[in-house]
Amino acid sequence: MVDHQQAVEQAFRDSYSLVLANVARNTRDIDLAEEAIQDAFVEALRSWPSSGVPGNPPGWISTVARRRAIDRIRRQQNLARKSEILAGLEKIDAEREIVTISAQAIPDDRLQMVFACCHPSLATDKQVALTLRTLGGLTTAEIARAFLVAEPTMAQRLVRAKAKIRDAGIPFKIPPDHELVDRLAAVLAVIYLIFNEGYFSSSGEDLVREDLAESAIELGRTVVELMPDEQEPLGLLSLMRFQHSRRRARVDGVGDLVLLENQDRELWDRSQIETGLEALSRAKRMGGNGSYVIQSEIAAAHATASRFSATDWVHIAGLYDELVDVLGSPVVLLNRAVARGFAYGPEAGLSALGVLEDDLAGHHSYQIARAEMLVRAGDREGAVEAFSLAQSLTDNEVERRHLGRRMVELKAGLGD
Repeated sequence: MVDHQQAVEQAFRDSYSLVLANVARNTRDIDLAEEAIQDAFVEALRSWPSSGVPGNPPGWISTVARRRAIDRIRRQQNLARKSEILAGLEKIDAEREIVTISAQAIPDDRLQMVFACCHPSLATDKQVALTLRTLGGLTTAEIARAFLVAEPTMAQRLVRAKAKIRDAGIPFKIPPDHELVDRLAAVLAVIYLIFNEGYFSSSGEDLVREDLAESAIELGRTVVELMPDEQEPLGLLSLMRFQHSRRRARVDGVGDLVLLENQDRELWDRSQIETGLEALSRAKRMGGNGSYVIQSEIAAAHATASRFSATDWVHIAGLYDELVDVLGSPVVLLNRAVARGFAYGPEAGLSALGVLEDDLAGHHSYQIARAEMLVRAGDREGAVEAFSLAQSLTDNEVERRHLGRRMVELKAGLGD
């Protein structure tokens, strides 16, 4: 027996961003598209139990959402301003009863959405936040946590960004060739943020959200096809493939976190690694090293090591030195400190972490790095304190359980 509630929820998880990109492109209004899609899912909950789950749920949702958008536009006072959009929607509706939508069929819809959300008239923080909301499917609360701001503040940013796109008539289209390079950095940054939310979810019960990670990889692949002579899209694509290759080894059979040093490398996806190496090789042949290419080289060093103890940490620390010169962000500095700890000993790592304390002490990743380095230095009591602080700073339940287990292990050792 079909669980229709579950079917609707699955359709939402699988197709929301695809449908939103499709409907927003046709309505030119993200708010309107979101409202129409909500109407469509309510209709699915009402009608699917009697009519059955359609063969192409995303297409069904998109078609119903388009019709609900037409209804909403017709009810608006300022119909003259919407007449062109209404005519276009009605033409589409007359031509196709049910559209066919899949991740493979409409990559351009999502890419057009990315370029609209990353339009230069929007501030960078609004570009990223809006793309995470529309294509990443993150809630306002999740995005607020990622930006370290209050949820109402982020909600207002999103409202203003969507209004800007609507009122300024920002087009949902891939820009002409002469504008692509100037827009590329923002687009790549957004795609990588979507991937990272899929690779390590900022909240909830799951560590990995494969749908987000795979959506980001598909967007990255599309950008490479669009701009084959640019190095950084290839660097980002290879980086995401290396990281995604470890997805099956990062949690155990009960869903608990497995650290890199303890992962079963037989579970790593070799096809992803080989594809990543191929993309990295293509990028390197173009000359120069952009930030994503360097990060991909770091990921490749991990991906090609036969075991954790065989990792070339001196090489990785040197790559992080290069990356700091190109992209000296707090996250890069934190990762360089960890690499130095593995390359030159825990005292070197703790010294590098100490320099970052004023800026990063309130972030769970910093406290985890510090705790693990303290363990290697023999300071179990200090490590327990750092792990405890890290646990209070994360909203991901998988990570919270892992940190709890690490504290139990270390406290047991204190009694030895």
